[in-house]
Amino acid sequence: MAKFYEIVLTVLKSDKRFVAEDGTFLRNAVYEAAMKMDQGLIRLLLSNEDTSARFFADVDGVKVFDKMGFAWVINNRQFLPDSYTRFKNKIGLVDGSEQMLATSGEVELVFPYKDCVLEGGQTREDQKRQEIFYNETLAPDEVDCLLYPKVFSGAKRYTKDGTEEINQFSESDNLIIKGNNLLVISSLLKRYEGRVKCVYIDPPYNPTSNANTFAYNNSFNRSTWLVFMKTRLQMAKRFLTSDGVLIVAIDKNEQPRLQILIEEIFPEYDVDCITVIHNPRGTIGTNFSYTHEYAIFVTPKGKKTICSRTLSEDEIEWSPLRNWGGESLRTDAKNCFYPIIVKDEKIIGFGDVADDAFHPTSQTEQHGDKYYIYPIDTKGIERKWRYARQTVETIFDLLRVKKTRTGYDIEIGKNFGTYKTVWTDSKFDASVNGTQLLKDLVPNTVFSYPKSLYTVIECVNSVVKEDKDALILDFFGGSGTTGHAVMEINKQDGGHRRFILAEQMDYVETDTLVRNLNVLKEIAPESTIAFFQLAKLNQTIVEEIEAATDDAILSDIYGRMVKSGFISYKVNPADIDAAADDYSALALDDKKRFLMEILDKNLLYVNYCDIDDEEFGISDEDKAFTRSFYREG
Repeated sequence: MAKFYEIVLTVLKSDKRFVAEDGTFLRNAVYEAAMKMDQGLIRLLLSNEDTSARFFADVDGVKVFDKMGFAWVINNRQFLPDSYTRFKNKIGLVDGSEQMLATSGEVELVFPYKDCVLEGGQTREDQKRQEIFYNETLAPDEVDCLLYPKVFSGAKRYTKDGTEEINQFSESDNLIIKGNNLLVISSLLKRYEGRVKCVYIDPPYNPTSNANTFAYNNSFNRSTWLVFMKTRLQMAKRFLTSDGVLIVAIDKNEQPRLQILIEEIFPEYDVDCITVIHNPRGTIGTNFSYTHEYAIFVTPKGKKTICSRTLSEDEIEWSPLRNWGGESLRTDAKNCFYPIIVKDEKIIGFGDVADDAFHPTSQTEQHGDKYYIYPIDTKGIERKWRYARQTVETIFDLLRVKKTRTGYDIEIGKNFGTYKTVWTDSKFDASVNGTQLLKDLVPNTVFSYPKSLYTVIECVNSVVKEDKDALILDFFGGSGTTGHAVMEINKQDGGHRRFILAEQMDYVETDTLVRNLNVLKEIAPESTIAFFQLAKLNQTIVEEIEAATDDAILSDIYGRMVKSGFISYKVNPADIDAAADDYSALALDDKKRFLMEILDKNLLYVNYCDIDDEEFGISDEDKAFTRSFYREG
């Protein structure tokens, strides 16, 4: 596929005004024409399908020219074939004019490669390599190829009774998918766009220490992390329902920049940062001991999308159900004078409204093993309940019986309230309810400090509590805590919520899947989990390189790489052949590293559009499952 900048150049050179007699392209002439909204230039760009799509927005049937976006392309060296980004190689804040010190109210986060999409992915959790960045404006063909929907393979359904291979997708399954999470979610969009009630993600925290789990390597590590997050957040937004909520777990290392990035991507949403005390013992820093991390909630503006929090017993403020003060007498509301029936110190029912001529002999009347409680105060004055007889049953769960010296009284206390912005409950302790809990489920787990199960339950349930059929997506699947949390929430209220987890690393089969299967068997035996992965292309070669034990095997792999064309477009095989002696002198591990570098990791998996290409050897079963997922089978 031709590079986009070459298409632009070809289109512009068809206008003689923009080409000198010696064939030189007149960049300044094009730029001036754009600034003047030259009709000839606009017609020229509209005449080509690619330039029309990239430089014009359709507004109510009218094509609007993106003059500044076009000018940026023209003003960059040879249209930047190296996908050079227009943003400075700094981290900072700018306004709309891209000045580092903003004077306007609008603030935008700037980082190197902000206009780009991060290619491919890691093959091992600890692998580091120089990432290629594709610029969204200058190389749209390459970005589109990267994000094509992929073929799925090896689909299995797990139940409490065992496992079966499947060739048809079912909406009722929970999903665990193995593959690069960017490519997984770009495939999932075809089916789930606009259908997810809660996206909960716990991405790599990118600390400035040896504990850094973010293994992408670049001269701008922070920038790399922000690019990594930016593209995935943009996709996450597309999954959400109109009342859907995004929740991102993060710590102090990237929280400030991440929150600004989120506010930029979600301008029509409210962004609230919740503090969670997850490590009460603290992690020692230079000057402070850190006990907390954050959960960033992204909610639609103007909508009440966070459910009420269930209060613990000691948080409830109890008060008499009996009215007091002004307009609290029986005569003020006749339908509020009736008995509340108590047995064994529990409310078992409500009597009828008392006739005007009836006056109880006491506030608590005993009738056999039952007690009838009336709204009469300690002075014997007949007052009224705060709720009428026809509505009191709606607040039954908010009432309790209180023993008094003379009998019983009835109190009301709300067991729900608004979530606070600091969560301190001991259940959020990641050591007790993360590490220890996971080891009980997966004794040989590779995770040393997973998140507390109850932190994830609290976050997700705050969004889906009142939607028993909600869909929850987590594309940083990790140890599978989100799937576990969803099944726990369903257990509490009999819901049928489903989860989708995506994870690239091999532990998805030994930890993520195993944990959720064990939980399923214990508390959700009626549930099912479908496990499948992205069909491998270059990923198979990656695994062969890692497993190679001698030069002969690597030579065979290299030959197949060149023959197949699955090497980076930036690499010229002739240059490699010319340096054959240098290559031979490398150690085996260095040769492996070299082959990893030149392999086109943009082609790790098979695109859905190539499903019938015999070269890729997709089985009939995998074809059937993939087509059923995309609703084309």
